[in-house]
Amino acid sequence: MAEQLRAIRTRQTILSAAAKIFEEHGYQAATISQILTEAGVTKGALYFHFHSKEDLAQGVLSEQDQRIIVPMRASKVQEVVDVVMLQAHRLQTDPMVRAGVRLTMDQLTQNLDRSGPFLRWGEVGLDLLQQAQAQGELLPHISPPETAEVIVGSFAGVQSMSQAVCEYRDLVVRVSALMRHLLPSAVVPSVLASLDLSESRGARVYAEALKAAELRDVLETAS
Repeated sequence: MAEQLRAIRTRQTILSAAAKIFEEHGYQAATISQILTEAGVTKGALYFHFHSKEDLAQGVLSEQDQRIIVPMRASKVQEVVDVVMLQAHRLQTDPMVRAGVRLTMDQLTQNLDRSGPFLRWGEVGLDLLQQAQAQGELLPHISPPETAEVIVGSFAGVQSMSQAVCEYRDLVVRVSALMRHLLPSAVVPSVLASLDLSESRGARVYAEALKAAELRDVLETAS
């Protein structure tokens, strides 16, 4: 058990180091040597967990999706908002998420499949929007697949602009504005009036999700 925990910690250390190097230098310029130095591990330890720089990058890309779960809401449109605002908050506060987004948006990257995060976020949005449609939260003409792609693509553009202008410092302001502009074209007025689109929403959802995760850990340990 102790050996397994050490392996998990080592893998996380390597991923965190890779995230820092990828964020600072980009995928093409980053080297295994830089990641090894940052992580403080041997080459053997790194290659035990990851076979290549591409494998490391894919690890960073997938890690950002697995750390926190948005709590379920009665309104599935509010849940969509919470997913988006939480991601904005995490981009401001979590180096792993920032590195994953940089990798995803880096058009100079070669030999790395950058489609995964776009497809995963599209699937999350589609599922929630289909549930919202079934509950009568969307306007009759709305196509959930199309709307999900518009939200994901628009968020990608807004976050890229925020990163270029001020290193994400105004991201929650920009994303709140994005939601206020997009949702009236898709959501029935009664639901729209009930939504929390505030700039602080992401931070509050994050705190709530952390408490839920801690409770899950306690219950899993007890069982």
